Amino acid sequence: MSIFNKIIVSVTLRLPKKVVGFFSRKYIAGETLQDAINVVKQLNSKGIFATLDVLGESIKTREESDEAKKQVMQVLDAINKNNLMANLSVKPTQMGLSIDEEFCFKQISEVVAKANEMNIFVRMDMEDSSCTDGTIRIYRNIFEKFKNVGIVLQSYLKRTYSDTLTLNQIGTNYRLCKGIYIESPSIAYKDKQAIRDNFMKALEAMLKNGNYVGIATHDEYLVKKSYQLIKDLNISKDKFEFQMLLGVREDLRDKINSDGYKIRIYVPFGKDWYAYSMRRLKENPNVAGHIVKNIFSFRK
Repeated sequence: MSIFNKIIVSVTLRLPKKVVGFFSRKYIAGETLQDAINVVKQLNSKGIFATLDVLGESIKTREESDEAKKQVMQVLDAINKNNLMANLSVKPTQMGLSIDEEFCFKQISEVVAKANEMNIFVRMDMEDSSCTDGTIRIYRNIFEKFKNVGIVLQSYLKRTYSDTLTLNQIGTNYRLCKGIYIESPSIAYKDKQAIRDNFMKALEAMLKNGNYVGIATHDEYLVKKSYQLIKDLNISKDKFEFQMLLGVREDLRDKINSDGYKIRIYVPFGKDWYAYSMRRLKENPNVAGHIVKNIFSFRK
């Protein structure tokens, strides 16, 4: 992390909520579902796909989880009604993982079941390492019945390649990303190149096994490496896509799109936007650099 990014994060955390909201508008669709629908329609008009995420996680009660489930069900209805080129993303802690794993399994199963009826795909997000085993167990159990569900693996975790080999056995649909949570060096790589190398190692294993992969990165190095791997392995375009966050590296997003590759944008929305914005800055201060560069129209 650069000193520049540390300074930006320190200043941002002290700014009034309204000021943070002004700078967050590019990265969050808005507070309402209609805000998110509007953003997705704009992306779709450019041939870009989306995955919708209702902000909010680490809920404390079953009642909060039920309310979160109600909201994601409304997202499914909106995707279906508006014929959006979009998937749904859900966080296990939002569905009650920190309360009870079996309860979380039931909540997500109901969401996936409804999505299956509408032919909509659901991505189970991956959170910090305390959630990894539980998320994988829930995913495997749901996948036994429904195939319209996938999971996320994070290349900064040292266990990821092993998890890939295990999950490959059931034909997993992946999103592969670097990961942003702060973890112990005992379980996570801290070196930038080590994280990149683990990313490519896992990606190669996924693609060679015939799995569908969402290649989720804003790192131009990894995009170029992925291009080359796809070419070397002669992977057809229906076996992968690229994925990015809303508002980040739009120049790279547009290049991938113009290169003829499918790209999907993660579109977060909801009243929990402030907590989301602050958390992303704390967990990944490098985002601060992207924000400042985008504000002043600089590019890497």
